[in-house]
Amino acid sequence: MAELPIFGTIQKFVFMHADIKKYIDTHRERFLNELMELLRVPSVSADPKYKEEVIKAAQLTAHYLEKAGIKNVEVCETPGYPVVYGEYIKDPSLPTVLVYGHYDVQPPDPLDLWESGPFDPVIKKTEIHPQGAIFARGACDDKGQFFMHIKAVEAMIATGTLPCNVKFMIEGEEEVGSANLGWFVVHNRERLKCNTILISDTGILANDIPSICTGLRGLSYVEVEVTGPNRDLHSGLYGGAVPNPINILAKMIASLHDENNHITIPGFYDDVVELSAEERALMAQAPHSDEAFKKSIGLKNIWGEKGYTTPERTSIRPTLDVNGIWGGYTGEGAKTVIPSKAYAKISMRLVPNQNPDKITELFKKHFESIAPDCVSVVVKPHHGGDPYVSPLDSPEYQAASEAMEATFGKKPVPVRSGGSIPIVALFERELGVKSILMGFGLDSDAIHSPNEHYGLFNYFIGIETIPLFFDHYVRLVER
Repeated sequence: MAELPIFGTIQKFVFMHADIKKYIDTHRERFLNELMELLRVPSVSADPKYKEEVIKAAQLTAHYLEKAGIKNVEVCETPGYPVVYGEYIKDPSLPTVLVYGHYDVQPPDPLDLWESGPFDPVIKKTEIHPQGAIFARGACDDKGQFFMHIKAVEAMIATGTLPCNVKFMIEGEEEVGSANLGWFVVHNRERLKCNTILISDTGILANDIPSICTGLRGLSYVEVEVTGPNRDLHSGLYGGAVPNPINILAKMIASLHDENNHITIPGFYDDVVELSAEERALMAQAPHSDEAFKKSIGLKNIWGEKGYTTPERTSIRPTLDVNGIWGGYTGEGAKTVIPSKAYAKISMRLVPNQNPDKITELFKKHFESIAPDCVSVVVKPHHGGDPYVSPLDSPEYQAASEAMEATFGKKPVPVRSGGSIPIVALFERELGVKSILMGFGLDSDAIHSPNEHYGLFNYFIGIETIPLFFDHYVRLVER
């Protein structure tokens, strides 16, 4: 007798999946065109000149939620950019899945490296995406990925197969640290009540190797300013007798790593949790090729902390990187000056147990201490976020694994990401629920870089997989 319910469940999945697949195929062109419309909006949250465009993206996101059949859609004001909220409450007694995403994007610079306009989406075939990929800023990070959820829920509502309640929370400040999302969550705890949070802002190992992100690094981001003379000076009249802030800044930055690429800030590694040999062996089972890695980004050799593999360096180890450095004259031709000031932006990716506020303070104290007394130093914290690890035995993970296995034809591999989504730890702290990171992008999709793109295969298999996650999740939590 026990086999009958299982058989009935399998039959239900087959019929449901067929109905949704048919709906997706029927509306495929529209699903693509609607995403293209959203990608044309330059919603760059880091640059105030794009303010109206960021708000336009929020309004367009709300429009497509309503069009999909989502109820109570609202563009909610915050002290910064708005959060777009919507919900479909099928039955209050059923589980609720909260979908998170972000409609803001990274700046498109440098523009001269784009092969097509960053906000003029085009579809081109590539070696990795033979079916074609959408080239545009935000195609993968994160417009294409959160839009999959809108289309998936639309398909479930239209076919009468939505098995539970769903809520949407799409923000506009993720690329600048989600400064006001915590404010929104705290002020809307009741409205945001849910059983789990579903996020697609990560990726898979390859289109034939599905994977699920089970961990994120945290972040500490700072800007430093080194000041020497009170004005720019003639390098002939003053050179050799005054401190050059650029030279000094370069030396200070260089000293932040030793010969083994180990970060030299005192106390930086104090809270780092070292993985066991067994855990590292499990990580090593995920397919990886250093040669393919080097080829994909045009490197002659690998670089990183001694004693760790490339996948470990990009996931379970903390890092310190200069994201930008400037000062003096950088225009065409020559201008012989010793600059008054030099600047750099520095990010530190953190691993579980490292606190971003503590790391920022350690950096500030150390950086100020290594400055020679002929210059002054200012360290300005920007934003940060806590690391996050997702358990493999949760219903969220099991549901995501079963859903991806059904659409990809093979069981997904658990992997830790080197990236940061600061609000994931915030969600658990404020809402008391776990998040599942079920993304569909690829490392080669050039997020944050010129020519960002997102494969059509990835976009549509995401729309197809998400409804299966909902069904498997409801089945697991209602056992």
